[in-house]
Amino acid sequence: MRSSFLRIAVLICFLIVSGIGAVGPASAQQRSLSFIRDAEVEHTIRQIATPLFKAADLDPNAIDIHLIRDNAINAFVGGGMHLFIFTGLLMASDNPNQIAGVIAHETGHIAGGHLSRIGSAVEMATAQAIASALLGLAIGVAGGSADAGMAIAMGGQQMAQRGMLSFSRAQENSADQAGIRFLHRAGESAQGMLQFFEKLDTQNALIGSRQSPYLSTHPMAADRVRVVENVVAQEKGVSAEATPEQQMAYDRMIAKLRGFLDPPGRTFAAYKADDTSVPARYARAIAYYRQADLDHALPLIRGLIAEQPDDPYFHELEGQMLFENGRVAEAIKPYRLAVEKSDRAPLIAVGLAQALIETGTDAGYAEAQALLENATAKDRDNATAWRLLGIAYGRANRMPQASLALAEYNAQIGRWDEAEVQATRARDNLPVGSPGQLRADDLAEYVKRQREEARANR
Repeated sequence: MRSSFLRIAVLICFLIVSGIGAVGPASAQQRSLSFIRDAEVEHTIRQIATPLFKAADLDPNAIDIHLIRDNAINAFVGGGMHLFIFTGLLMASDNPNQIAGVIAHETGHIAGGHLSRIGSAVEMATAQAIASALLGLAIGVAGGSADAGMAIAMGGQQMAQRGMLSFSRAQENSADQAGIRFLHRAGESAQGMLQFFEKLDTQNALIGSRQSPYLSTHPMAADRVRVVENVVAQEKGVSAEATPEQQMAYDRMIAKLRGFLDPPGRTFAAYKADDTSVPARYARAIAYYRQADLDHALPLIRGLIAEQPDDPYFHELEGQMLFENGRVAEAIKPYRLAVEKSDRAPLIAVGLAQALIETGTDAGYAEAQALLENATAKDRDNATAWRLLGIAYGRANRMPQASLALAEYNAQIGRWDEAEVQATRARDNLPVGSPGQLRADDLAEYVKRQREEARANR
């Protein structure tokens, strides 16, 4: 089965982050993480997080949100302005307010500079390594996957963990107080934070792998729950309930995650055939699609499109279904509608570009090139986009530009030798002093250093 999904291989040799914990000794030494990319899920999380970032006087665009495919109930900040959220936390939540409570608390850590204040030189060097690995050149490879619909990024390399960074109880209390302020400034209740804390408090009696990893690096104490209880009891003028629009976006996100991440049988059990709600039909459409049963999947998604013709994510899923089942020409129309109705969201645009390239026509390559140039300008960490752009440039006989795009791609997947070859070729053939030539020069130096470090660590 063809796939247009991204598979992201983490290229961090030593990743120790504030928040991953409660793993056994063996897994603490070697652990791989799987990241997911999906336009709808990322948009929904951003809609929850942005008011809180603004309330903290932080630039929402400066904070990167990474979604980790893992059943653990966990979230953490690392490398400065990076927020990591586990799918297990999302799917364990009951409403968007609980997710807002977690994000508010983690925003308190970011705004408080807690990661950068951790004491020892080794720990500080580790934090810098996280920032360097995440901000240098991104984490990603293109590839195929039988798991469809969202870009499932499978961790391709083992990550040796030398230690764990955990927050002190004082920092936890500080982040709680800051998070509450940010929620109130955004007009939201701390009820969601309280509900999530109560979930965690019930896990304090658990030991070992049964306990949420969140607890090992975010020390939980009964007095923290009582403090938030007292705040909630005295709240006035803030909303404790999500709007219908917010609740629907949340319900759809959870349905999508369950549809793609749970076995189809479990999805059908959770979203029964007599449930005609939008989230239930969405989840069943995805589950049928994962079983390659388009006779059931397509009517479901097309029924949703008939009811909500301006929804980009329904069109995207129809395009994905068709493309992945070899119906490339049919996939282009729904993909194009998804791009138009999502204001050219980069992840969706890459899906359309891949379908256009598969047509093998000059017009398809030309349109794909324009889409991919826009997508890589907005999201430089999409390895698939760079690979496809290199193909499109090659078809147009723009070989120096193709070399630069392929240098970006190979650098992101850790193929340092090939990345250096392509970057050098681009540098030597692009106009002197042009932005592309300067980028190629920087990239050639970067991958040379990375290659040397990789060899030294063997």
